[in-house]
Amino acid sequence: MMTTQQNNFAVNEHGYYGDFGGAFIPEMLYPNVKQLQEQYLQIMQEPAFQQELQQLLRDYVGRPTPLFLAERVSEKHGVKVYLKREDLCHTGAHKINNTVGQILLAQRLGKKRIIAETGAGQHGVATATVCALKGLECIVYMGEKDIERQAPNVARMQMLGATVVPAISGSKTLKDATNEAIRDWINNPVDTHYIIGSVVGPHPYPDMVARFQSIISEEIKKQLLEKTGSELPTHVIACVGGGSNAAGAFYHFLDDLSVQLVAVEAAGCGIDSGMSAATSQLGKPGILHGSKSLLMQTEDGQVVEPHSISAGLDYPGIGPLHAHLFKTGRAVFMSATDEQALKAGFEISRTEGIIPALETAHAFHILNEMTFRKDDVVVICLSGRGDKDLATYMKYL
Repeated sequence: MMTTQQNNFAVNEHGYYGDFGGAFIPEMLYPNVKQLQEQYLQIMQEPAFQQELQQLLRDYVGRPTPLFLAERVSEKHGVKVYLKREDLCHTGAHKINNTVGQILLAQRLGKKRIIAETGAGQHGVATATVCALKGLECIVYMGEKDIERQAPNVARMQMLGATVVPAISGSKTLKDATNEAIRDWINNPVDTHYIIGSVVGPHPYPDMVARFQSIISEEIKKQLLEKTGSELPTHVIACVGGGSNAAGAFYHFLDDLSVQLVAVEAAGCGIDSGMSAATSQLGKPGILHGSKSLLMQTEDGQVVEPHSISAGLDYPGIGPLHAHLFKTGRAVFMSATDEQALKAGFEISRTEGIIPALETAHAFHILNEMTFRKDDVVVICLSGRGDKDLATYMKYL
């Protein structure tokens, strides 16, 4: 049974988390979104659906992922630091947890064609992977700038049989790829399912994606109980762009107020530099990609172009759940600059033998800015591996 506290952070029947959320969509998409809203929970709760999902998560994705005590990092910071190893999922990031769930949903809705947007390319790869597994057509929209900086992932998507379509408008990054994907969906409403990769978009996407990613915190609780005797850490730290890995890592701790939730955004060249993606600090309420959330925008409501060294955090908004966690103070929002993230990425590589995605490297930096007690237990969601970012890392070697 949900406690009242949990209800404060759960989505309501209109798709809102407090003041944020909803479904602001063109009329052409109304039937699609309405169908999802009416059926997603029912389908997800079907025993046959759950059985197939759990089997794929175990035998295909490779779950549960390990919870690793990073001894050298722990020693440096004087506190136990555990890493939730989402980088060890099939395809190298947490994104596959959601695409496996959504492809099963799409099949049950009778959809034959799958579209997706991607920034860092990890969600694109995860979508192309499950489409190959299920024999469905796959089109991935990706900003032209991201196609250049994430070449290995573009090659992987193509090898898996996906068509990668460059978004050439605006900043040519994640926001623009999302615009193109929504445009495609409007033009092909009947046979197409849009697999959104983060906790953004019109209701029910933020809730649906968070539920598929909640496997992360579900496993953390079991694994911590085994390792420490308590299923509750004192801190959970995760990077936030749109925020799906953070939503998954926070999900089962939302109503445990003893657990400090720490969301780390990309400060880019500095929060006030004009080249940043720290939405909670710079954003105001607004509507983007079908939901009301915090959004970096000008006085007259034009979207401000974000900047981050990591393509997966290069987004001008955050998911409505995170906007609510920020506004209510349930999560602490911090940020790391490009330089700080790079430095943290190299440090983790050399102290733990794990090359993290640049997105996750932002979360690692925050250890330097926090004060811990000796008996604290910190969990960092290591959302993805750094192979895709090697070209960027190498520039700074």
